[in-house]
Amino acid sequence: MSSSGIAVERDGAVATVTLDRPDRNNAMTLESWTALRDAFRELQRDDSVRVVVLTGAGGNFCSGADMDRRGTMHPLERMREINSVALAVAEFSKPVIASVEGYAVGAGWNLALLCDVVVASRTAKFSQIFARRGMSVDFGGSWILPRLVGLHQAKRLVMLADIVDAEEAFALGLVTELVEPADLGTRTIELAARLAEAPPVAVGLSARLLEEGSSSTLREALDNEARSQAVNLATDAPGAIRAFVEKRPPSFTGNWQIT
Repeated sequence: MSSSGIAVERDGAVATVTLDRPDRNNAMTLESWTALRDAFRELQRDDSVRVVVLTGAGGNFCSGADMDRRGTMHPLERMREINSVALAVAEFSKPVIASVEGYAVGAGWNLALLCDVVVASRTAKFSQIFARRGMSVDFGGSWILPRLVGLHQAKRLVMLADIVDAEEAFALGLVTELVEPADLGTRTIELAARLAEAPPVAVGLSARLLEEGSSSTLREALDNEARSQAVNLATDAPGAIRAFVEKRPPSFTGNWQIT
């Protein structure tokens, strides 16, 4: 177990960030939240990393905040610190895959939902557990849940705080892909490898366009798409178009191509 509660490993273009407090089902202290934020900021600056896999140690993803380690910081300041972690994940410009087994509850579930892809074991369990602790939803749940499942389903999940199995989470659109428990690691690696070969700038721009599109007008979305394509046409698109014409596989570098 790492001293910060967060472990980072790099394998070529793929970095794996592990929530590493298995004795606490990877419940997060303020120190581990801060370490997670700092890990994402460092990986953002590392041009050799094209994809991040976020997972948990010891058979669970994350049981949310560690309620036994609240500390003495004012609650509002503490939440602002934790919110900076949510933003670091949500605004990360490279694809992030949440690989979920066991429990993902409270802020732990919302952490997974802020990732671009959620791959879950069929035995995974989820809950917006806040109400059971006398608390309201946090870590971006009030923003992302209505966008994914609609207002009334979001209210049901948050207000009743039921345990949701992986099949229901998948049916609601809260899981991208379900796999057998023994296949979770292999499938996650396969998806990470595919995304590592994708055009990094174009994929990052597309993710942001889709997120912003849910709250923009059609005119705003079209303007944003136009600006993004201008960036792509000065990055990987010209080489990919040449590769298509020449009937060969493209190679995506993400480098600026203006000469």
